[in-house]
Amino acid sequence: MNKIANDLGTKSISQLILKQAIPASIGILVMSINMIVDTIFVGRWIGVLAIAAITVVLPIAFLISSIGMGVGIGGSSIISRALGANKDDKAFEVFGNQISLTIVLSVLFVLVGTFFSTPILQLFGANGDIITPATEYFDVIVWGVPFLAFAMMGNPVVRAVGKPNYAMLTMLFPAIANIFLDVIFIKFMNLGMYGAGLATSISYAVSGLFILWFFISKRTELKIIPKYFKLNFSIVKEIISLGGVTVVRQGTISILTIVLNYSLFKYGGEISIAIYGIINRVMLFALFPVLGVTQGFLPIAGYNYGANNIERVKETIKTSILFGTGIAVLIFIMIMLFPTELVGVFTEDEKLLKLTPDALIVAFLATPVITTQLIGSAYFQAAGKALPALLLTLLKQGFFLIPLVYILPKFYGVNGVWMSFPIADVLSTALTYAYLKREVRLNLN
Repeated sequence: MNKIANDLGTKSISQLILKQAIPASIGILVMSINMIVDTIFVGRWIGVLAIAAITVVLPIAFLISSIGMGVGIGGSSIISRALGANKDDKAFEVFGNQISLTIVLSVLFVLVGTFFSTPILQLFGANGDIITPATEYFDVIVWGVPFLAFAMMGNPVVRAVGKPNYAMLTMLFPAIANIFLDVIFIKFMNLGMYGAGLATSISYAVSGLFILWFFISKRTELKIIPKYFKLNFSIVKEIISLGGVTVVRQGTISILTIVLNYSLFKYGGEISIAIYGIINRVMLFALFPVLGVTQGFLPIAGYNYGANNIERVKETIKTSILFGTGIAVLIFIMIMLFPTELVGVFTEDEKLLKLTPDALIVAFLATPVITTQLIGSAYFQAAGKALPALLLTLLKQGFFLIPLVYILPKFYGVNGVWMSFPIADVLSTALTYAYLKREVRLNLN
């Protein structure tokens, strides 16, 4: 794996960030387009309640798949540092343990989801008329979640071994499959929510199988080797301590979803949940390049931290924040200028077209500052510092957004929900900046 070492340890930071971030951004973009198209199809071909149902269900699926994501990000952090320290054997063993953990945990959670689907859906806000389409959708996609978990596990590892283009394809292929299958199952076969769920589940399988192919092909030096499947307690502990950050974050997002859907349903009914469904899709789409920079940052920072190249670590932090903030400012301008046009992509419903643009503008008010919070928490994960990574990751959703979404609507109605987003962004960014500045002063000098 010397070529990986030469690239991550010697090439210019700007060049490396672009090399890692562009494929990551494209992958996130395609995944976001996939979810957006899914929402457009069900909204136009099934109805407003279908948008609300998907808004309720997808966080549950991603909570289950976050097991794989957490194992992937935690393990890839260890692998990046192991490669930086020329410990290739450890990288192989970590990867084998990642595979075993992902399979066991994702299957366990799928069984729970299958046998307790109704109470889980109700917990996440499938109230009123939403419960029927949500159940129909969830009962199908739950069987594709183990494939999604495996893909989520493998994707950051692919980036860690210096193959960002293949990480991009992991998200590109299933997105294309899902769009075509949506048209076939929903439009032509008229299968409704069952068809939407079937298309999504098959697309998850495409993603997982592509990751499997990659690691048994000649495209990578890091291979799937059965002798490394035996769990090593010390490695598992390290994976969980770092990957737990991602799982807890997704768990917090799921709790946020419960609180959000409760407040939205209480103060605005089913229509408010549909409004948030559109805002959430716009967030996924609009922020893809910023998230791509964050994903590109992780293997570069992790490798150079493991190699003790402190100056390169600091340069990676500074350059990533600069790139991401510039992009975020452009996104902010576009949202402020064209909110109605963006909403019109998703729906022709007059009520949604009237209510959603103003809510969208409010939710995006703090977009220019978000990169610092994302890169700040990502640095501690890349450096293997689990506790500060966990705390900083939870700042926005856990410490600020959940309480705000619960409290503000008591005074401002449903508008209080939209106001909560920029307030949480500003508060979490300010604290992350202060903590990151302290870390640089004390440990990166």
